[in-house]
Amino acid sequence: MATISEIRRPVEAEWRQFERYQHDCLQSDNPLQQEVLNYIAQRSGKQLRPLLVLLAAKLCNPVTDKTFRTAVALEMLHNASLVHDDVVDSSDTRRGAPAVHIRWSNKVAVLAGDYMLAKVIGLVAEMRNIRILEIVSQLGRSLSSGELAQLHVGQSMWIDEEHYNRVIELKTARLFQACAEAGAESAGCTQRQRTALREYGRLLGLCFQIKDDIFDYSDLEEIGKPTMSDLRDGKVTLPLIIALQRAPESEAAAIRAMSEHLDEADPRTLQEIKSFVLRFHGDEYAVQRMLEYKKQATEALSVFRDSPIREALIQLLDYAINRVQ
Repeated sequence: MATISEIRRPVEAEWRQFERYQHDCLQSDNPLQQEVLNYIAQRSGKQLRPLLVLLAAKLCNPVTDKTFRTAVALEMLHNASLVHDDVVDSSDTRRGAPAVHIRWSNKVAVLAGDYMLAKVIGLVAEMRNIRILEIVSQLGRSLSSGELAQLHVGQSMWIDEEHYNRVIELKTARLFQACAEAGAESAGCTQRQRTALREYGRLLGLCFQIKDDIFDYSDLEEIGKPTMSDLRDGKVTLPLIIALQRAPESEAAAIRAMSEHLDEADPRTLQEIKSFVLRFHGDEYAVQRMLEYKKQATEALSVFRDSPIREALIQLLDYAINRVQ
């Protein structure tokens, strides 16, 4: 599996320009605001989404100033949504560090997220590209709708795969989809190229989210979050949904009953749920779905000729499904 540094190599020069542009965009005259922005930037993870913007753009044509603005805007929108989501979900940590609302307060977190969203609007407006504006606007609505859909069912053991797919489509797939499509638009790709990259991004996002869900049932220490963390947070994901469908009703009912008091559950209860999922191969089903999406995403790239950029996008798919964190 290629590392992120290796995947980034075909756009290394563009990446350095993106980092300078992003740094300039994250400046504020307000000392507290600047402190919060720095805190978020220092914990921004691998930044796969702006990398996807740059790769999608360069797959078609040279990267432009619009591409850098698009990459910064989408990464900022993503981070703003995470800050707000952590408040909504009462999550204590983000990427191994205290969440913004824990480090400061709910008020600071909400206002910092609002500030970043305002910066996004400014960046997109300056581009004067109506299609990119539409992509970013639609993404903002999708992220909110996905969070609301997830909150609506809460920790319900009665949701099915269709509902799960709808949530991850709104919350994750459309984010990656927007990055690929907007990157292509920023570089003046053809309609056929934009459509192919849009589909590739959507499928990459599905792979990425399902891999995150599989981590919940992993014993790897490197994954960067405690196992069963999604279930503790009230999120029922694909491996458990499938295990509940496959199990005899008496066993499924017992697991559903356990889930009603997870806040008070001891580690043995969580381990029992984990063992249940593994026994009915819910994790294996999730892996199979992920591999199907990977195959479809690779096929979407067939409209492009072989190149280091196309290879990097295929490597990004491999990374999404084989990563350990």
